[in-house]
Amino acid sequence: MSEQSPEGGRDEDGGAQALPAYAERVLDVAELIPPGRVLTYGDVAEWLEEGGPRQVGRVMALYGGAVPWWRVVRADGLLLPGHEQRALGHYREEGTPLKQASRAAEGHLPRIDMRRARWDGGDRAEGHI
Repeated sequence: MSEQSPEGGRDEDGGAQALPAYAERVLDVAELIPPGRVLTYGDVAEWLEEGGPRQVGRVMALYGGAVPWWRVVRADGLLLPGHEQRALGHYREEGTPLKQASRAAEGHLPRIDMRRARWDGGDRAEGHI
């Protein structure tokens, strides 16, 4: 699977560039996630009741650049390979709960504290896509 690309996505006005319908729905969910909170790729697929984690990851890799891509994450809380520092800056700015890395961890990068950072959807019924 390709890496998520913060550069791909919507035009400067936030509109879609002939996005597939599924991709548009995935990006809409990513935009609903509040600052400091995250959903996993699988959570997004479950929310949409369509596709799976790999399909959501592919959408984010191809089109996720104009949405808060750092809020759609791996279930294990590891930072997105190749974009760790950019994502970490966003997490710190937004106050996303993080777990400090052990000294044995490669690069000594923290992980997202999934227990505390994972968003439950809040009042999603009002804005359900």
